[in-house]
Parts: sequence; structure tokens; C-alpha cells
Amino acid sequence: MRLLLVEDDRLLAEGLVRQLGKAGFSVDTTPSAREAVVLGEQEDYRAVVLDLGLPDGNGLDVLRKWRTNHVSCPVLILTARGDWQDKVNGLKAGADDYLAKPFQTEELIARLNALVRRSEGRIHTQVKAGRFELDENRQSLKMDDGVEHTLTGTEFRLLRCLMSRPGHVFSKEQLMEQLYNLNDSPSENVIEAYIRRLRKLVGSETISTRRGQGYIFNAIP
Repeated sequence: MRLLLVEDDRLLAEGLVRQLGKAGFSVDTTPSAREAVVLGEQEDYRAVVLDLGLPDGNGLDVLRKWRTNHVSCPVLILTARGDWQDKVNGLKAGADDYLAKPFQTEELIARLNALVRRSEGRIHTQVKAGRFELDENRQSLKMDDGVEHTLTGTEFRLLRCLMSRPGHVFSKEQLMEQLYNLNDSPSENVIEAYIRRLRKLVGSETISTRRGQGYIFNAIP
């Protein structure tokens, strides 16, 4: 899941990137309100964490511009503890949730996962497709025979993307966008390599290739 973190505290941002990465997110970061506006409109994010106090602008103005320009991804705003007016203004501007500083990273991750679930129309932490069940908390894949396989971070992100929309054709470019942030420089063959690894788990008939278009997860009962 690709995420945008808008935060000008460098140490906080670096720590969050590490923890969010472990939780299955691929994170782009910026300390700038101006850059955040552009990234939010140009890139395909599953969620955004937006600090309101930025050096070159107000996070609420960023949020209002996104909503005006039909950027609909879930946004969680970071506010100062006890500042109820920021929370109210943020929700009125189009935020989906808020968290007061200082906070525990585990709570941030739980709230982000809940936002993504709601945006996808789910209520459970498991993504089910056909005979397979992907556990977001454990980052594992459960087979129909009850056997559970632990996944690497990249395997989890790739499989989650495919299983979130069974029968949908994902191009290689779309998958790369969800797996890696703007600072990564993966090789062109990395998607094929991970698809081969996942097919060993779920079977080649479950993840099929549409020549010239991309990959499909087939929810075979």
C-alpha cells in the first residue's frame, strides 16, 4: 500500500517511514505543503498522513485543495494534543481521521489500516479472495488447507494489491507504483521475480498473465 507522509519533523518522519514500511506500506515523504499538493494530485496513494503545521503553508489548505480537485484518498491529520479546533476544522475540510501528537506508532498504523479497509468496503483485517486469506496484521497468507505462510514485506504488498481486486488486470507500472516509493530504483524485472515466487505459493492458475497488459488474481473457489 502506497502512502504519503507530509511531515516537517525529519527525525519523526524517518522513524515513521521505518515503522510503516514494516507494516506493509511504501512511503513517500515531503516536509513541504506545496510539494504535498502536487504529489497528492499526481500519485496514486491509498492513504495520506498530513501534519497541519508545515513551514511553507497550512496542512488544512493542502487538504482543501485536494478535496477541491477531487483527490479522494483517505487522509489522517496530525494535530497538537488538546487542540480540538484543529480536529474540527480538519474533519470539516475533508479529513477522515485525526491523531494528536505525541502518539504511539502502533495506533497510527491501526488507524491507517482501518481507513484503507473502509475505503475498500471491508470491515475485517483479512483480505479474502477465492481459497486464500491474507492477514494484514500478521502479514501472512493462509491457504484453504489451513497452512499459513509468512510473507516478506514486498510479497505482502504485491499480493495484497492483487487480492484487493480479483479479476482486475494490474499493469506492471501500477504494481510498481504501489510497491515502491519515489526514491526507490527497482529493476524492470523485479515484478516478474516476485510473481514467480508468489505463484509457488498460490499456483500459476491463480495469478495469470494477460500478455501485453499485466497480471490478474483469479479468485478460484
